[in-house]
Parts: sequence; C-alpha cells; structure tokens
Amino acid sequence: MQPRTRKALAYGLTAALASVIAALTLLPLPAPPLATDGGDKIYHFIAFAGLMLPVASLRPKALIWMIPAALLFGAGIEVLQPFVNRSRDLADFLADAAGVLAGAAIGAGLNRLI
Repeated sequence: MQPRTRKALAYGLTAALASVIAALTLLPLPAPPLATDGGDKIYHFIAFAGLMLPVASLRPKALIWMIPAALLFGAGIEVLQPFVNRSRDLADFLADAAGVLAGAAIGAGLNRLI
C-alpha cells in the first residue's frame, strides 16, 4: 500500500471512530443515569483501543501525537458529559487511557507484522 493511501486510511478511520465515540458518549440522556455496576468501563476500553488501532498499525510514527490527542479527547468527553445528563467519572477516563495504550501497543505490533 502506498504511503499516501496508508496515511489517508489511518486518519480517515480514526476520525470516523472518534465521531462515533463522541456521538455515543455525548448523546443527551433524558435523566441522569442510575448507579451503574461499572460494566461500561469495558466499553470505554474497547472504544479507545479501537480508536488507536488504525493509526498505530498504519502510521505508528504518528503515535507521538495521537496518544496525547486521544487522552485529551477522552478527558474532554468526561468534562462535557454532565452537560448532557451523563456522569463525569474518573474511572471512565482511566479505562479510556488503558484502551489508548493497549490499542497503540496492539496496532504497533500489527504494523511489524504487515
């Protein structure tokens, strides 16, 4: 695959995934959520791991700025959630951060295999 194509694919997929994550995490709720059992943390982890996979596997050099950007994205979501009847939760951000690091590591490993 040509470098330009890899770049476009990596950033295009990442932007699409970021849009889906933003929509799903910032959709207003009619009422604040009741206490949760914490099971949503796995969704945060999977979403942010998936967010990092395209760039990590196709443009690993971009991880130097994509990891901080993804962490800021996750933090920004948590800051905004109270405005849409959702709860701000440090544990959600920590799950996001763990997903970012795992997705970056898995994607970088895939890049070496490609």
